[in-house]
Amino acid sequence: MALKGLDIFKLTPKTNCKDCGNATCMAFSMKVAQGAIDLGKCPHLSGEALAILGDATAPPMKKVNLGADSTLSLGGETVLFRHDKTFVSKSLYAVSVCADCFDDKLESISKIDYDRLGERMYVELLNLRYDGDRDAYTSIVKKALDAERVLILECSDAVAARAALEVCAAKKPLLNGANASNYGDMHKLASEFGIALGVSGADLDELYDTVAALEKLGSKDLVLDVGCVSIKDAFAGAVQIRRSALKSNDRTFGYPTLVDVGKLASGDKYMQTALASVFTLKYGSIIVMEDMSYPQALPLYGLRQNIFTDPQKPMKVEPGIYPLNGADENSICVTTVDFALTYFVVTGELERSGVPMNLLISDAGGYSVLTAWAAGKLSASSIAKFFKEFEIESKIKSRTLVIPGKVAVLKGEIEDSLPGWKIVVAPAEAIELVKFFREFKD
Repeated sequence: MALKGLDIFKLTPKTNCKDCGNATCMAFSMKVAQGAIDLGKCPHLSGEALAILGDATAPPMKKVNLGADSTLSLGGETVLFRHDKTFVSKSLYAVSVCADCFDDKLESISKIDYDRLGERMYVELLNLRYDGDRDAYTSIVKKALDAERVLILECSDAVAARAALEVCAAKKPLLNGANASNYGDMHKLASEFGIALGVSGADLDELYDTVAALEKLGSKDLVLDVGCVSIKDAFAGAVQIRRSALKSNDRTFGYPTLVDVGKLASGDKYMQTALASVFTLKYGSIIVMEDMSYPQALPLYGLRQNIFTDPQKPMKVEPGIYPLNGADENSICVTTVDFALTYFVVTGELERSGVPMNLLISDAGGYSVLTAWAAGKLSASSIAKFFKEFEIESKIKSRTLVIPGKVAVLKGEIEDSLPGWKIVVAPAEAIELVKFFREFKD
């Protein structure tokens, strides 16, 4: 059961120091209870007190790391809904591969690797499925080491799993193979090689009992497979596991989950994409698909970024010069704010116009046009400052700047701040930009 600030205070030494960045132990205790400071920052706590408080103040869902340098993290969640606070670890996408399809699938997923708003979008994991041939499985694991992806070993055969781990254990894969019949052997392998262990069950009751048995053996890093009996059961399982951990504080189900939508909708890539969207929302920590192509990836990663971005921190585009439609130094300039939604709406219309132009994005605090203007983040002085910092006049020969129509009031001030520039006011609505630029005469 979670401890309150007063409970923590009773277990902390009564010193009045600033070693923890606080004036008193009571202040420190309250901050620990609120999750605002790490318990280990107090140099006076005994090992016994740290052990007691560490378990009591840990998130109801354990955080599990995968990869050689803890490249990927799962779990650590504290809320059911992102508007309550924020989600901690984003859903990760995996593609299942086998010996026969390895090269083709690797080529396909290698094309999905791009940057969107400062976040790398790519297939994070390879799910290596065991088909009964131990030698072939070891061979595919060796090939997968060069793929620069974190591995999932989907294998319930302890002998085959050991042979595979002897090849790839240094990469810290997820061994997804424990069940009611073999959890003892799988626990030994996971403990020996220091890796996380995936657990499955015929239903939630069996999964619960298997997890409880593994915990008694000392397994700490687990990932719960919600199963593939049906879409309905998988969804209900994912939701019930999360609610049990966060609402009922049942630590037996306090682990991240894995959902194999490739098995739930085998052969139907459109249904798999739809299901991946559903489980990105509710509550797949790892989502496994049969394959992934660029058309599938684009909406999935956009959805994931929206869901797993802190709602109190707006998504922003990096300030800079963005040439569109083959623009060069002689192309006109267009400016707008760095709010991601505004950027994507505006660039979509600008690209549809087909007119070469240099889009100038200045720092507006991540606000929309009118909000940035009202807050003083979008003004003649901020635009002039951006021009100076990015040396616009030395990089671009054109002296025409198109500003957002909703801040037409700034036209005169910008003309005063940028002598020699022709300031043009664009339409107020983005949908009108295509016609405006196609008819525009510089």
